[in-house]
Amino acid sequence: MTAGIEHTAPTNHRRLSIAMIGTRGVPAAYGGFETAIEEIGRRLVDRGHDVTVYCRRAAQPVPKEYLGMKLVELPALRHKILETLSHTGMSVLHATLHRPADVAFVFNAANAPFVPLLRLRGIPSVVHVDGLEWKRGKWGGAGRRYYRWAEEVSVREADALIADAQGIVDYYRDEFSIPTELISYGTRILQDTPTDRLAELGLRPGGYHLVVARFEPENHVDVIVEGYRASAARLPLVVVGSAPYAANHITRISDLAASDSRIRMLGSVWDQDQLDQLYTHANTYLHGHSVGGTNPSLLRAMGAGTKVIAWDVVFNREVLGVDGAYFARAESLSALLEDAELNPERVAEVAAALQRRAEELYNWDSVTDSYEQLARRVAVGYSSHRQSTGRAGVSMWSLSDSLSKQPSTALSRGISS
Repeated sequence: MTAGIEHTAPTNHRRLSIAMIGTRGVPAAYGGFETAIEEIGRRLVDRGHDVTVYCRRAAQPVPKEYLGMKLVELPALRHKILETLSHTGMSVLHATLHRPADVAFVFNAANAPFVPLLRLRGIPSVVHVDGLEWKRGKWGGAGRRYYRWAEEVSVREADALIADAQGIVDYYRDEFSIPTELISYGTRILQDTPTDRLAELGLRPGGYHLVVARFEPENHVDVIVEGYRASAARLPLVVVGSAPYAANHITRISDLAASDSRIRMLGSVWDQDQLDQLYTHANTYLHGHSVGGTNPSLLRAMGAGTKVIAWDVVFNREVLGVDGAYFARAESLSALLEDAELNPERVAEVAAALQRRAEELYNWDSVTDSYEQLARRVAVGYSSHRQSTGRAGVSMWSLSDSLSKQPSTALSRGISS
């Protein structure tokens, strides 16, 4: 799904050297950015481009190459705030000391302060701004101020910005008067998914509700657990996830779950085949994310053909459309869970409709087309650099919880691909 600025793709089809900076890297085993890089990067390689992915050093060394992408492994400080920034700083230094890429994709607006260094080396840069990170409760005042400042830097210094949801495009337009490319994520359409890995967990197909999320306040895992506890649901709730820097929140969720024998806490699940089976065979997938844009876990559930009950926020409504079910309180979730168990035929109809929507709108080949076209445009001179002063305005986004506002005009008309 892509939209945004109208343009004509350039006719120059030369081989590009592309750097991917700012994530944990590949093979993808952690989050949405990593999955996006793996899916987009491998396709860019298939199209003849040179792709270099900067990876964080982990317990197991990464290979020198993966799916045709060149991998550069560098260290990072193990710290909530400094891990991402320290690794990006090392990556940008490496990129500037070696043969310069034709274009660098920098993921996460928090990493934008390093973009001027790429510019000094003559490397055009595209920043994927991600969600509204400054709204996350895990950040204190200093962290929130940093993220707001980093957004301003990305607006001033990048040659182009990418947003993965119309709501984020609206935010950058309203706050900074800057054009932003709308390029969402893709997802895999799962068919005939086996069930053997469910048996290892003592689960049966269609016999549980599922939530997969990092345990952060904005993902509302605690509200989901509360809503489930208050419901008369017969099927168990399976909770997959954790958080490396949120001990108090993890304790709260664990305490809530401990008082209900129907709730199963699995912790982190890194086995992607097992995760596929968990998504595919859930009765419902419960999605509490509220401050990001288009969330890959949500797309994964849709691609798996699972009914979704999601937090009522503009980003989730954009992705799910009329086939989504929405909640903003524990009480409303309780009713939706009970209804799902009472109406299995309706659950199957909604699940099939969401999978069709995912197949139509969230296709990795189309996403790669958009990245490739943007890379070519930037490589031959397109730039939004300095089009905006980069000063955030006083608007509804900063004065209120505008994430729960009604969808924009573009959204209410539907999504164009």
